[in-house]
Amino acid sequence: MSDRSPGRNPFDPSFEQLPDTLPIFPLSGVLLLPGGKLPLNVFEPRYLAMVFDALAGHRMIGMVQPVQPGGYAGDGLPTDDGRPPVHRIGCAGRIVSFNETEDGRLLLALSGVCRFEIVRELDLAHGGYRRVSSVFSPYRADLDHADDAVEFDRDRLMAALSAFFRTRNLSTDWDALKQAADASLITSLSMVLPFGPAEKQALLEAADTSAQAKLLVAFLEMNAFGQPSEPSTRKAN
Repeated sequence: MSDRSPGRNPFDPSFEQLPDTLPIFPLSGVLLLPGGKLPLNVFEPRYLAMVFDALAGHRMIGMVQPVQPGGYAGDGLPTDDGRPPVHRIGCAGRIVSFNETEDGRLLLALSGVCRFEIVRELDLAHGGYRRVSSVFSPYRADLDHADDAVEFDRDRLMAALSAFFRTRNLSTDWDALKQAADASLITSLSMVLPFGPAEKQALLEAADTSAQAKLLVAFLEMNAFGQPSEPSTRKAN
């Protein structure tokens, strides 16, 4: 039986096609969720090699966050060679488009497919990028992300979002937000809002989109009416 639902992209892999080994791209403060779209600007030689190898194979990259300094040691997977530990939970994205630039960069678009758990880190690939042994089974339901029925207080979310934007002097297309489907709205806001790395990881590890929505409202209200999050940094490891 196929894992594909009627609304899924026909090019997305089925559960059986998800790879046992994934290249990982550690970026702090960057979140990819199933069903989301993430632009990436790739220029380091090791990550250029990672992208070309992925394009020659399953076209998938695992987005993970490094464990922040001072964080709980059990959150990550330390390596014997001193590579910075990364969180055990990430999200695999499929390369859906890329463009080359004249100055040697690749501009990618990743489509979030499914979250995964890292079993262990493998030896570096020949191009110098990191690879892990991955397990997707705890997050099999992510493949039906488009069919999620989201339970949350949409009015409360919009009120918290409005307050958050006022405190940050931000603007947005409110008409587009009001017309967005629930699951798409939660995914997009979780990915693009300027939360800190710890909040991004909590959103990633939420049980489902309804749980993400509740966390999202809590983070918005805390940031709008309490202490703001630390600015996120985007440094690859």
